[in-house]
Amino acid sequence: MMKLSRLMLAAVAVCGTSAVMAQSSVTIYGRVNTTIEHQKTGKESKTGMFNNNSRIGFKGVEDLGNGLKAGFQLEAGFNSDDGSDALAFKRQSEVNLSGNFGMVRLGNFYPESYYATSDYIGMHNHETGSSSDALYVDPAWFYGTGNGNKVAYRTPTFNNFWAEASVSMHEKANAAPAVNKNGYDLAANYNNGPLSLGAGYSYWNSNYQAALRGLYTFGQFTVGAYYQRNKDDNAILGAGAGTRNNFRLSGMYTLNASEFHVNVGHAGKWSKVADSSATQWTLGYNYNLSKRTKVYTYYTKVNNGKNASYGYATKDENNNVIRANGLNTSSFAVGVRHNF
Repeated sequence: MMKLSRLMLAAVAVCGTSAVMAQSSVTIYGRVNTTIEHQKTGKESKTGMFNNNSRIGFKGVEDLGNGLKAGFQLEAGFNSDDGSDALAFKRQSEVNLSGNFGMVRLGNFYPESYYATSDYIGMHNHETGSSSDALYVDPAWFYGTGNGNKVAYRTPTFNNFWAEASVSMHEKANAAPAVNKNGYDLAANYNNGPLSLGAGYSYWNSNYQAALRGLYTFGQFTVGAYYQRNKDDNAILGAGAGTRNNFRLSGMYTLNASEFHVNVGHAGKWSKVADSSATQWTLGYNYNLSKRTKVYTYYTKVNNGKNASYGYATKDENNNVIRANGLNTSSFAVGVRHNF
C-alpha cells in the first residue's frame, strides 16, 4: 500500500511538471484591404468599392516539451467594402504537430505549390483583388478537391531548403457519375539571401500543373519569374483542353517608402482549343506609411483570345455576371491596406 501511494505521488508530480512545461500562446491577426476601382469587361464598365481578400485569423502554439509543439490556425475572409460575409474559416482551418521531424498538418489550407510559385512573385498587391494572377491554373484546387480534407507533411529546413507534400481526400463527396478522386500537391522552396527559388506540382484525375519560380534582389531592384506547364484531360473541358504553357515576369524598384511595380504574364493557347491564349499586364505603385499600412494604385488588363475568358467577372446594371470568351478585362484601382 505504501509502495502504491508513492507511485501515485510520483505520477501526480510528473503530471504537474508536464503542466508547467506546456506553454501556449494565441495571436489574433488580419488584413483589411479595400479599393475604389473602375472596372471594365468588354463594353460594360462600373465604378465601385471592392474588397481585396480581407481576412481575420487566429493562430496558436503549445509547447509540449522535448521539442514537440501543437499548433492551430483559423482564418476567415470578409468583405471589407460592406462588412458582409459570415465568420466562416474557409480560408484556413488546420491543426498541426511539429518538431525535429518537421510538421504534420490536418485540415483546410491553400496549396503550397501556389505559394511557392505564382503567389511569390505577385508583389504589388500580394496576389489579391482584380490585379491578382488571372492566368495561373491548378486542377486540384480549381476543379477537383479544393483545399479541404487535407493531410500534409512539411520537412524541416535544411541548408535553406524545405518541402511539403499533401493529399486532399475526396471522401466520396460527389454523387455518381461525378468523379471522386484525391488531389495531390507538392512544393519546394530554397531561400538564400537575395536568391529565392521555388517549385510546385499538383495533380487531380489525370490533370496536372507543374511550375518553377525564381526571385532575386539586388540593391533596390527585385526581379522574379515563374513558368507553368498544364495538362487538362477532363477538368476544363470534358474532352480535355490539352496542354499549355504559362509564364509571368515581375519587377519592383524601391525608393525610400515608395515601390514601383510592373509585371506581365502570358498564357499560351490550349493545344485543343484554338485562339485560347491570353496576356495580362499590371503597373502599380505602393507608398508604405508604416510596416503595416500602405496606400497604393494600379492598372491591370487581361487581353483574351477569341476562345479565352481569363480574368475577374464584372456585373452589369442588373447584377448579372459578365464573363464570356473573347472579352478583355481591365481595372484602375486606388486602395488602402492595413495589417494587424
